[in-house]
Amino acid sequence: MIRVLLVDDQPLIRTAVRAIVEQEPDIEVVGEASDGRQAIDSATLLRPDVVVMDVQMPGTDGVEATRILCSPTAADGPRVLVMTTFEDDETVARALRAGASGFIGKGSDPREIIQAIRTVADGNSLLSPLATASVIKEFVSRQQASGVDTAALESLTTREREIVVLVGRGLSNDEIAAHLYISPATAKTHVNRAMTKLDARDRAQLVIAAYESGMLA
Repeated sequence: MIRVLLVDDQPLIRTAVRAIVEQEPDIEVVGEASDGRQAIDSATLLRPDVVVMDVQMPGTDGVEATRILCSPTAADGPRVLVMTTFEDDETVARALRAGASGFIGKGSDPREIIQAIRTVADGNSLLSPLATASVIKEFVSRQQASGVDTAALESLTTREREIVVLVGRGLSNDEIAAHLYISPATAKTHVNRAMTKLDARDRAQLVIAAYESGMLA
């Protein structure tokens, strides 16, 4: 069962998403919050698998709440799926930098929302069509890069570097496998090893690491 926490300052949105989610036998809503501070407290208490997080909220906003929930010190923290009407370049990249595993618009089809929750819960990343690698590239180039540890970069094998570049270009494990003439299982293993070495929670974080390290220009 996938445990979900809904975070939005609009009760109508929370009610609508709850109605969608609770029709699914493998997903349950364990709580709701109306701002980032409540989200942090509720996540600590309820231990959800996925937090569906709005961005624009009073007080602690969704990006800051995501940063806290996904921080390295938050062991076994939840995955965060950002769902908002603000699908602009900067919002996308700020959410991903903070540790979000997925990004989807509030106007998405109910089936897309359900699939997004399942995808993020499975440990994968999901971006809406507007959240492309080019968006991340543009934003990273305009911001002070947080930097990727040099020793971590040097620990990557040649194959792992190839994999990181391909992930940064948006390829799935199956597409990477076909491109490199390896099995999907091998591709997944390389992706996971690269994520571990670069301290990336998921593929979205791996994409950002690829750009910040200069692997992708």
